[in-house]
Amino acid sequence: MKLAYDFSLPCTQQGSIQLADYRGKFILVVNTASRCGFTQQYQGLEQLQRKYKENLVVICCPCNQFAAQEPGSNRDIAQFCQTHYDSTFLLSDKISVRGKDTHPLFAYLQQSLPGILGSTMIKWNFTKFLIDRQGQPIGRFSPRQKPEEIEQVLKQLL
Repeated sequence: MKLAYDFSLPCTQQGSIQLADYRGKFILVVNTASRCGFTQQYQGLEQLQRKYKENLVVICCPCNQFAAQEPGSNRDIAQFCQTHYDSTFLLSDKISVRGKDTHPLFAYLQQSLPGILGSTMIKWNFTKFLIDRQGQPIGRFSPRQKPEEIEQVLKQLL
């Protein structure tokens, strides 16, 4: 049986992000965009990362597949996150989260945790997936669900 630990994400800044490096922590994986109506959620994601850093790692995965809301380069995106949110969360390179080029991690997460009415497809930016300390996906949160709602789930799990 596959675990989230079996996957890695491309990351120009550090070579790659190996999910296995975060064994024993909760992992929150989010497809993000810097020109989206939900972009302000970066702030809440950063707050989660700082507040729960001993127990949680937040990985933001920029994606330009939804209304071209992430047009910048990987460097531009990293600079945006640092400038506007003083980011400490992990940031992968831009990836695809749907279609024929879907990154394998997102294919796995979508199959493991279908959305409303059993649909596996990610419908918009800021869809969030929570992975437990054993590498099992345990929660899928819609773009409308704010990081503060995920904090309530984390508090129950800790």
